[in-house]
Amino acid sequence: MIYVDCDACPVKEITEIVAKEKNIPLCLVTDVNHIIKSDYAEVLTVSQGADSVDIALINRVKCGDIVITQDYGVAAMALGKGAFAIGNSGLIYTNENIERLLFERFLGKKQRNSPKKRAHFKAIKKRCPADDAQFESSLREIIKVLEKGN
Repeated sequence: MIYVDCDACPVKEITEIVAKEKNIPLCLVTDVNHIIKSDYAEVLTVSQGADSVDIALINRVKCGDIVITQDYGVAAMALGKGAFAIGNSGLIYTNENIERLLFERFLGKKQRNSPKKRAHFKAIKKRCPADDAQFESSLREIIKVLEKGN
């Protein structure tokens, strides 16, 4: 099963195409503020609230599932359940990189909340076709690993 954290997720369509091609069940998890329709995927709509999508998604994930999220916390919980996790950019979260990513997130938040906000933050670069290609390549790589295991 593939689960997608649909909070601002730009790769829903790519994920659906690959899941359909590989005949893998897909669940798009969103809150009531977003209207998502799919002819292939199950769309799970949860109530609005802090982390409501994240909690609903993680409560359903099982070992061997794939989770697509930009949230390092969700990725860490998915890895803890034996699932695979991948970001919208194609970054595959692993037990080897998740601790560093969480620590960098912590430092960034600490810096943003500091009374001495001297830091200049990089502008977020626009998504480009190469980002989509990297995501699809990483997703297919994970699926290949899962297929070899079965």
